[in-house]
Amino acid sequence: MIKIGFVGVGDISGIYLKNITGLFGEIEIAGICDLVREKAERAAEKYNIKKIYKDMYELFADPEVDIVLNITRPYEHFGVSKAALEAGKNVYSEKPLAATLEEGRILKKLADEKGLFLGGAPDTFLGAGIQTCRRLIDDGYIGTPVGAAAFMICRGHESWHPDPEFYYKHGGGPMFDMGPYYLTALVNLLGPVESVMGMSKISYPERMITSERLNGTIIKVDVPTYITGILKFRSGAVGTIFTTFDVKYTEGARLEVYGSKGTLNVPDPNGFGGPVKLLRMEEKEYRDMPLCFSYSENSRALGLADMAKAIETGRRFRANSRQTLHVLEIMSAIDTSSKEGRLVKIESDYEPEAPMANPDRIGYLD
Repeated sequence: MIKIGFVGVGDISGIYLKNITGLFGEIEIAGICDLVREKAERAAEKYNIKKIYKDMYELFADPEVDIVLNITRPYEHFGVSKAALEAGKNVYSEKPLAATLEEGRILKKLADEKGLFLGGAPDTFLGAGIQTCRRLIDDGYIGTPVGAAAFMICRGHESWHPDPEFYYKHGGGPMFDMGPYYLTALVNLLGPVESVMGMSKISYPERMITSERLNGTIIKVDVPTYITGILKFRSGAVGTIFTTFDVKYTEGARLEVYGSKGTLNVPDPNGFGGPVKLLRMEEKEYRDMPLCFSYSENSRALGLADMAKAIETGRRFRANSRQTLHVLEIMSAIDTSSKEGRLVKIESDYEPEAPMANPDRIGYLD
């Protein structure tokens, strides 16, 4: 049994706690810690967790912890992951890998030098929806992929999130917050990105929080909130990605892959399930495709369970640092292109890992 130590017990931690204790049978929680101890105490009581560490360094020193799960805020990812790796722990981090490309490269180099596993979210690409899309593309249902388009459109978080300021600060913004879902899906379906161009802006320099706890608080926006990127894949396909926190829109997520023989509507990459829709050249309407893999419900921690299985068996794991660094470099390059007005080459080495295999039992990986 591979044991997980939680650093951070914020909003996203609930689904990890639920799935590790109730879904995945090959991992368990060694203990948790949070800067706000009351959060850790509530989680420990709800999920029957035995250990609450006074801080992350006590967690890192625990020989029972095999993997540190880093679910702190984006700008804290680097510091926590670096300290965990230096302590000799494998690390699985929430997205993004780090707030800057330089930080991401430091983390990967450190993990490689120490022979440790490093990777992280998103793991939604391992779910039934996107894995079904990968099978359809790999099996030639849309012919040769020629392009793709991804859209994440919303009006921001200040009307509903209890503490939304970090979405508009270093490490935040719609590209670094939501881009990893779309870009991870795209590179798994179409392969590595070769170069990018981008344009971006801050539409509203200040925002007012209207959610209950901090209602009336003004946020100063430090990062672009309207971002468009053009992606040249190594395969020759060309894609676009548009992310924004500035626009009122009824259907905020869309992802499409275009091929020589048809078009594939990929499900929202923020989720694990469908629908998957296919339009072939000889047909007049999209048709729903059956999901041919497991994990269609909210299965966060699937990537973590896959890392644990890789540690146990010695095989490669899918949500690894090659992938998370490649995605981080793409996002950083879009920002660089926007600032400098030029094409930016992608340097990181990446190839998609093996597709998922259907398990004999849900919660136990191949």
